[in-house]
Amino acid sequence: MITILGPTACGKTTFAAHLAAKLDAEIISADSRQVYRGMDLGTGKDLEDYCVDGKQIPYHLIDIADPGEKYNVYQFQRDFIIAYRDIIQRGKLPILCGGTGLYIESVLRNYRMSEVPQNPELRAQLESKSLDELTTILRSYKKLHNTTDVDTAQRAIRAIEIEEYYHSHPEEKDNSTTIPSAHQTLNEIQKNNLVIGLSIDRDLRRQRISQRLQQRLDNGMLDEIRHLLSLGVKSEDLIYYGLEYKYLTLHVIGQLSYQEMFSQLEIAIHQFAKRQMTWFRGMERRGITIHWIDSQLPMQEKIDCVTALLRVGT
Repeated sequence: MITILGPTACGKTTFAAHLAAKLDAEIISADSRQVYRGMDLGTGKDLEDYCVDGKQIPYHLIDIADPGEKYNVYQFQRDFIIAYRDIIQRGKLPILCGGTGLYIESVLRNYRMSEVPQNPELRAQLESKSLDELTTILRSYKKLHNTTDVDTAQRAIRAIEIEEYYHSHPEEKDNSTTIPSAHQTLNEIQKNNLVIGLSIDRDLRRQRISQRLQQRLDNGMLDEIRHLLSLGVKSEDLIYYGLEYKYLTLHVIGQLSYQEMFSQLEIAIHQFAKRQMTWFRGMERRGITIHWIDSQLPMQEKIDCVTALLRVGT
């Protein structure tokens, strides 16, 4: 398997699609929000990027959950294994592509997980607490490497719920997933996986983020939020998803002006990209080798870099 990762706005999807076209591969998305149907502009699906020179590149784990659901890393790992096996069985090469570091690492480091049920009593105890209070509680369980756990009160409550469950059921932290031989598959991937990171200059990344935000707003991202609300998706559920869905929803329901929404969201996306890079550097410290390629190289040069690394690996 090939893994392509990098911060938002570095061109991962376009590169993965062109590489897939070259290698007769299929793409598995590792994006925690692109799993949701109807959440297109806000998650940056850019599905047109999966068409290269008239060839449609197959992709997986996009549009597989309804908006309002709480898709999680346990479900991702399960769905990834199913997609991976399907691709391999048809003689194709899987390319895992995305920016959700936790999802990627759950595959590359073979996280052993169990599905944590909701705890209504605990949720009732926590629902009146502020985000700062919830963050303090979560820190009592673990060191916070992933700050997206505390982007919103709902996320923080869910993270506490998971930690409390494992505190009460320590034996389940090392349980295998429910898919037979799943961890054998993940072990095989660990031995036969090339990880490519797309690097991008910080100033250029900031410029691209701002340009892309404005473009998506011009293309109707606010209308997407209004449509989701009209379908019955709760505003608090959209806010739960963070970033674009948090700030645009706050604007639509009248809690932020347009300018407040834009400026706060722009800052939040810049901070998110920085956190992504922090996570990827942490992956390297935890033993994952990432081969970094300049995102600004011509497409063919980037592809040549990967094919050269594949030859070395074989």
